[in-house]
Amino acid sequence: MTGLFGLLLLLISLGIGISVERFLLRYLRELVKRTGWKWDDVLFSSLGKVTTIWFLVIGLYMALPSFPLSPSYLSLIKKGALSLTIISVTIFFARLITGLLKVHLEKLRDVLPPTSLFENLTKLAVFVIGGLILVQTLGISVTPALAGLGIGGLAVALALQGPLANLFSGIHIMISRQLKPGDYVKLETGEEGYVVDITWRNTTIRQLPNNLVIVPNSKLASLIVTNYHQPQPELAVLVQVGVSYSSDLEKVERVTIEVAKEVMREVPGGVPDFEPFIRYHTFSDFSINFTVILRAREYVDQYLIKHEFIKRLHKRYREEGIEIPFPIRTVYLHTE
Repeated sequence: MTGLFGLLLLLISLGIGISVERFLLRYLRELVKRTGWKWDDVLFSSLGKVTTIWFLVIGLYMALPSFPLSPSYLSLIKKGALSLTIISVTIFFARLITGLLKVHLEKLRDVLPPTSLFENLTKLAVFVIGGLILVQTLGISVTPALAGLGIGGLAVALALQGPLANLFSGIHIMISRQLKPGDYVKLETGEEGYVVDITWRNTTIRQLPNNLVIVPNSKLASLIVTNYHQPQPELAVLVQVGVSYSSDLEKVERVTIEVAKEVMREVPGGVPDFEPFIRYHTFSDFSINFTVILRAREYVDQYLIKHEFIKRLHKRYREEGIEIPFPIRTVYLHTE
């Protein structure tokens, strides 16, 4: 009967743990989402799954006296329960500390952008501490292991030379703030897109066709990278135009700037306060060429701005009688 009573206690504890996880914690998570404070969201999210383990361990300790077990088996089960408790507490604190740091780093996004690299390093530190506590609690001396790390550290460093190079390159990229998630970049090898994440091993870039480019951090650190979001995401948009030699250049300038201002005001991605301007630069074979300088809020906005500007400028030139000439070549025929 005593064994059945202990088994019943275990089942009741497990049932309470599952109920707390599925109903009480879920209700509390929905409740705290209505508050403007994010720290409580992190706390209740971190409790997922581990509460069931805690209730199970409590039930196990309550039920142990009911089982007719030898002292050696009781000691073994208690060590297993203690190990499970330390592991679950370590998981809880890893989630909690990582979540709190993520909330804090959101406020410091411009100083230290949140990335998977920082999150993984934080989790690793917590798990290392938890592992040392677990080993020490089980009565295993960590001193010989720590001494062995000093001897084998060089061999491990040589064996992990590639991964360590990627790790430290990722830390350098993140701390230097040369790249951060959300930046639009172009590599010297031709790949370009938005930086999605920086992990301990590589940096992920999402291209405009929605493909992912995976670049090892050590490789990225040695490449020439153009960051179109630094020092600010706004950038100049240059459009090349040519008009006939018979055109009134003052009129061309006035009409072109009027169209450019209209595009800046009306097209999404344009900068309404920017004053567009043009610069004549070339007497070419069949036209006088100039550059129209517009401005976009970020790199990808330039495509729609150019699209709308060319359409509207072509229509306006036709209305104003301004000619965009076809390529012309004069051929002289010599007859004897």
